[in-house]
Amino acid sequence: MKISLFSTAGVNAGKHNVKDPRLDQVDKITQSKKKTYIQVELIAEADAADADAILALSSARTDLVLKDLEFVETRLSRSADEAEKALLIKLKNILEKEEFISNSEFSDAEKKFMGSWGLLTGKPVVLAEVAQLQDIDAFLTTVLAQSGYLSFFTTGEKETRAWLIKKGATAWEASGSIHSDIQKGFIRAEIIAFVDFIACGGEAKAKQAGKQRLEQKDYIMQDCDLANFRFNK
Repeated sequence: MKISLFSTAGVNAGKHNVKDPRLDQVDKITQSKKKTYIQVELIAEADAADADAILALSSARTDLVLKDLEFVETRLSRSADEAEKALLIKLKNILEKEEFISNSEFSDAEKKFMGSWGLLTGKPVVLAEVAQLQDIDAFLTTVLAQSGYLSFFTTGEKETRAWLIKKGATAWEASGSIHSDIQKGFIRAEIIAFVDFIACGGEAKAKQAGKQRLEQKDYIMQDCDLANFRFNK
């Protein structure tokens, strides 16, 4: 996942581990040989078109809106397509209220128009205070959550690992984030809720307590679910 930095002086671009303390709790119980956090890439504002989300200081909210408004007004003055002009006017009205485009609803046709425009506030935007960015690795868990993502965990003797998926993702979609072969041969998901895993003291005791559930493809993954996917090889 790529997160664009906007007016966040002092935050270094590059790859960062999302040090989730909940994964640490799981690993402390399992004591795996390896622990793997989610890794995200922080990129410069100039590369925002490639970003999945924007991280900005709260004080930069107006600047974000104005950048998009400048683009919309320029394109509106040059557009000859009536459908595009109608969308641009809609966007202009949103931005003039100092609202983010990502907070509004759009049709598939409108989204298709907007797809190549690279509007900053069309992406999930997370606003932060200066103090919150002092420990960027700790704050990244919040950034992911506010951007519409969640984590699920896998754990075992070899590795305890966090995986990133969008909120609302199914078990079938989540399995594909591990490997496409798992998704193709998906049979079922064995799920233990994070709170149950911790309360029971691990997978074996959670199973003994009847806390493991067998879920099908359409199960909606919950934040920090402990998952094991059964599949045909």
